[in-house]
Amino acid sequence: MAGYVLKRLVAIIALTFGITVVAFLIIRLIPGDPVIAMLGTGAGDKEMISRLREQLGLTRPLHEQYFVWIGQVLRGDFGYSYANQQTVSSLIASSFPATAQLTLAALTISLIFGSAIGIVAAVRRNRAADTAGMGFALICMSIPSFWLGLLLILMFAVVWPIFDVVGGTGLKGLVLPAVTLALGTMGFNARFIRSSVITALAQQHVTTARAKGVPEVRLFAWHVMRNALLPILTIVGLQIGQLLSGSVIVETVFSRPGIGRLLIQAILAKDYMTVQALIMMIALIYALSNFIVDILYPVLDPRIAR
Repeated sequence: MAGYVLKRLVAIIALTFGITVVAFLIIRLIPGDPVIAMLGTGAGDKEMISRLREQLGLTRPLHEQYFVWIGQVLRGDFGYSYANQQTVSSLIASSFPATAQLTLAALTISLIFGSAIGIVAAVRRNRAADTAGMGFALICMSIPSFWLGLLLILMFAVVWPIFDVVGGTGLKGLVLPAVTLALGTMGFNARFIRSSVITALAQQHVTTARAKGVPEVRLFAWHVMRNALLPILTIVGLQIGQLLSGSVIVETVFSRPGIGRLLIQAILAKDYMTVQALIMMIALIYALSNFIVDILYPVLDPRIAR
């Protein structure tokens, strides 16, 4: 077990280093001068351009710029947002809780309803419930989130004003964005869980337990779901990153505060420091969630750590 954890720890450290390098190079390899883009109308002042370039360390060799930047990041300093006139750290700190709330709500909806649809479809395989459930899952996977968000706004803000839709930060304002973000992954979860449960139901030990008269509820909970849970855990780690990236569209459609909407605003304003920090942050969360999943694998199946 210790060797397994050590291997995963070395892998996540190497991946983290790669993520920081890519996030650092993205800004410096794009066409144009980031300093001129930041200054906007003030870009005609050569002295100001020179002073800002010196302040940002852009006159140093590339490797020195990286080490200076990563040292600042390790201290929690992601730079200064000239577009918002405040530090990038404070921008992220004020925006991240709303995105975390949205992501957690969407993941909960996706897992609960996706699991329910997938389990029912697997138990009622090749019957009407299976066909209806998989058809609904396919529809959920096919609908673009931006179109679904606009449709829900039309229905629940114009036709039936039930929820606080645009810019809402309370529970009523969370429902529609969370549903919009969750539907795509919910459809995938339903199909994936159906496949996992069908595979688990076909195992020899399940047939043996049923022949011994083990009650169906206990059989399903202990023998089927325990074996079907491992692949489900895999997609949870992947979907956290997917939902975080999907929040960029959903938060923009619903005018909801969060790092997704902040990223769009930073790109439009050419706020490179904020873009760089947010790209790195989303990638690191994605990597960390999968690292946690890898560590949980041996808990469910000790054979993996051998």
